[in-house]
Amino acid sequence: MNRSRTPVLHRHTGHWSPRRRITAVAVAITVLVALAALVAWTTGDQDQHRDTTPAAPASSTPATKDHPGSAPASGTGSVAAPPRLDDPLAYARAAAGMLWSYDTRTTGRDQQLAGMRGWMSPETKYTDWPGIRSQVPDPVLWSRMRDNAQHATATVSTAKFPSAFKQALAEDPAALTEAYIYAVTVTGKQTIGWKDGGGGAEDRAVTLAVQCRPSTYCGLVSIAPRVAP
Repeated sequence: MNRSRTPVLHRHTGHWSPRRRITAVAVAITVLVALAALVAWTTGDQDQHRDTTPAAPASSTPATKDHPGSAPASGTGSVAAPPRLDDPLAYARAAAGMLWSYDTRTTGRDQQLAGMRGWMSPETKYTDWPGIRSQVPDPVLWSRMRDNAQHATATVSTAKFPSAFKQALAEDPAALTEAYIYAVTVTGKQTIGWKDGGGGAEDRAVTLAVQCRPSTYCGLVSIAPRVAP
């Protein structure tokens, strides 16, 4: 298959804040750190990395199934709307597919960010939006990708709880019940195309943190800088 050096939207270059949030979910967060540095940071730390993307409506309390929170803003282009799921494995599969898919022909960078933000958990004290946001190239690179009509689709193969996460929960089952944040490793393939018939494909893998409280739909929390087995 023909490959190209055209920039692609999938490299993680996020910056992590210097302080970990010390909350009642410390044990669950420690599990995520041990897996792949999936950490929830204080709001003050996140403010240092805040961008100008309009935030999706957020609430200090979980959204109920009758009133799901974090709905995507208008003008999200080709970014899929977040599904209403209460299964962390299913939601992680969908979120990975969203992160690996884009279409610069029909979607601007701000639209891409707005669409991605709609997938985040409404409990912003736990979410690492800067880490998710960093999946999108800077405006100059996005413009170059658009000049090449670059677009990508995703095929998701597997989703599983990493072994370290399962072991930690087996040792302390109560650790999950404060924030209900799950670590999920997803594998699949990203197929990329651009103008003049160019294209290629690459195997993909990512570990995500997903929040799924019993009374709410799931939301994305964070993305790991490395894949947890």
